[in-house]
Amino acid sequence: MARYQRMSIVVVISWCYLVSGLSLLAQRPVHHGQGEMAGEVTDTSVILQSRLTQGCQLVDGDLPGSPGIARFEIAVEQSFQNARLMEWIEAIAAADYIIKMKVTGLTPDTRYFYRLCYGANKDNTQLGRTCSFKTLGRPEKSFPVSFVVVTGMNHAFFHHGTDGRGRRMYMGPDKQLGFPALATILEMRPDFFIGTGDNVYYDHPMATRARTQAELRRKWHEQFVQPRFADLFSQVPTYWEKDDHDHRFNDSDSHTPVQGGHATVEDRQDPKLAQQPSNQLGIHTFLEQVPIVDPCEKKPVTYRTYQVNRDLQIWLVEGRDYRSPNSLPDGPEKTLWGKQQIAWLHRTLLDSEATFKILISPTPLIGPDSATKQDSHCNIGGFQHERNEFFEWLTRHGFLEKNFYLVCGDRHWQYHAVHPSGFEEFSCGAICDANAFLAIQPGQQRSTDPEGKIRHKYTQNGQSGGFLKIGMTPRANAASSQAEFSFFDERGELLYRYSKTSRIR
Repeated sequence: MARYQRMSIVVVISWCYLVSGLSLLAQRPVHHGQGEMAGEVTDTSVILQSRLTQGCQLVDGDLPGSPGIARFEIAVEQSFQNARLMEWIEAIAAADYIIKMKVTGLTPDTRYFYRLCYGANKDNTQLGRTCSFKTLGRPEKSFPVSFVVVTGMNHAFFHHGTDGRGRRMYMGPDKQLGFPALATILEMRPDFFIGTGDNVYYDHPMATRARTQAELRRKWHEQFVQPRFADLFSQVPTYWEKDDHDHRFNDSDSHTPVQGGHATVEDRQDPKLAQQPSNQLGIHTFLEQVPIVDPCEKKPVTYRTYQVNRDLQIWLVEGRDYRSPNSLPDGPEKTLWGKQQIAWLHRTLLDSEATFKILISPTPLIGPDSATKQDSHCNIGGFQHERNEFFEWLTRHGFLEKNFYLVCGDRHWQYHAVHPSGFEEFSCGAICDANAFLAIQPGQQRSTDPEGKIRHKYTQNGQSGGFLKIGMTPRANAASSQAEFSFFDERGELLYRYSKTSRIR
């Protein structure tokens, strides 16, 4: 009898410890370990985002979310005098504990300050750091503006190397802060930041590829918890595009479970390994994790254009949601953008009166690129027919004389290319050295331009990470304006600069 009494006492004590442990876990202070972001800034609106978390450190490679409640405060003065207090939002698991809302009724060309008020409930809250952004100006106004364009933010390569065992990984003592290029960009104080896709890599490292909703979310958590992301995004607003790696997997389209040419031997032999995130899951997770669309929007569209001021209008296109299967033969019926997006492009380009027009694409249109791929507008057997039709349309409507330029991500090296038609493209290159590739040159065999018809005004040497900075400056009493395209390495060393001055029409 005594034996069973002792066992009962042990069970009771163990249960008490378990209940106590769960209680302590539930009482862990609510935090916002990924900081705040402002996205899709217009002249009168912005999307603000944060995420409630349990602490600010990764636990088993992830940053757990936390239930709670939060709201944003926004003001034109850093003291938050006369601040607008936005509505309370509950952080719930179904939304990955993300707090997001679109704020309207803002004043153009105005610096705003905002902060997060958050806690377990309304009676137990605290304030986050003071963040800021500036609204876009009116389209008839001319003033200096600058922005940066990045791609290839491969967390696994940067932290663990291209082989997972240290090959080419970043070795600096500041590794846990994140990509050095982010600190360099913050020092430059651009007006906004554009991520052109491959913002995370679901399929890297290959041994632990993300397939489920929780695994996809984890990739974003481990990326945005790095302090340099939080520091940059607290001061510089963002615009986002997605590409293959933050959609589903390498060279993904919306149709096939695994691209046959890129599946490993193990993928083809093991159905379990061949499982990949669905097209809809990839689209949903991207919309959830970055401030790109109003969370109240029922049918969000991710291609859009913004006129920043009189001198600059940008176009941000969608390259995954509407594309035909990559494996289809190239021709009139094969599309990367989709008919509706192309019609929108034609209409908005013709309507634009901005001095400089820049189309920012997740993938290249000129290149050159590898001859083995079918993923982009410049790939043989890919979507060249659609690219050629677009260039012909641009030529017919005089865009060679309208300061129209292409900027792309995806390629892991920087270049300034000129197509035989005369249109020019700037590739921003991968953000870190570990994810940078050797350049594919015009005329290179097994490329999309073996005859060397494309001309490069600049091709990056070696394997160096970095980014593209673009600036617009009014000149000569605003009678003309100058566009400046500058390539930098991750530490801020200028590698190449191209300038173009145009009179205001």
